[in-house]
Amino acid sequence: MFDTDRLQIRFYEITHITEKKEKMKILEVTDRTPDLINRLLEVWEGSVRATHLFLSDDEIKSIKEYVPQALNGIAHLMIAEDDTDCPVAFMGIEDGTLEMLFISPEERGKGLGKRLIQYGIENYAVERLAVNEQNPLARGFYEHMGFHVYKRTDLDEQGNPYPLLYMSLSDVD
Repeated sequence: MFDTDRLQIRFYEITHITEKKEKMKILEVTDRTPDLINRLLEVWEGSVRATHLFLSDDEIKSIKEYVPQALNGIAHLMIAEDDTDCPVAFMGIEDGTLEMLFISPEERGKGLGKRLIQYGIENYAVERLAVNEQNPLARGFYEHMGFHVYKRTDLDEQGNPYPLLYMSLSDVD
């Protein structure tokens, strides 16, 4: 599907067990083609619809318009591809902050999120993130990974009434 020689700076192969043994590749994307951005947009929408139940359909459609810009602008964009080289998850990291992590609904609960977070911590010194308060499964996942809440806001970063929880691996004063 993708010319992985052009896409990767780093290659990290992980294996997780499902009903059959699958190999997942984590690649840092250097060539953010329109085709790749569209595929990641599909992953984003599937993930958001499965986890952000507090958002209306219109809100999801509105936010979706800005996702390509975010994908193109993030310093480090990692994708996880399945054994058919199809993206099934991605994360974006900037200055030690996990800015985005989205996993296709079919891959949730299989350990891929954990492997991506571990990869980000080990290779990009991820130590901070923000999560929607109305997404308790995500908060629980990040707490399980060692993050703890150090700050709460009533509004998201765009001024919408979606409280954010700011989380860190270390104590923040």
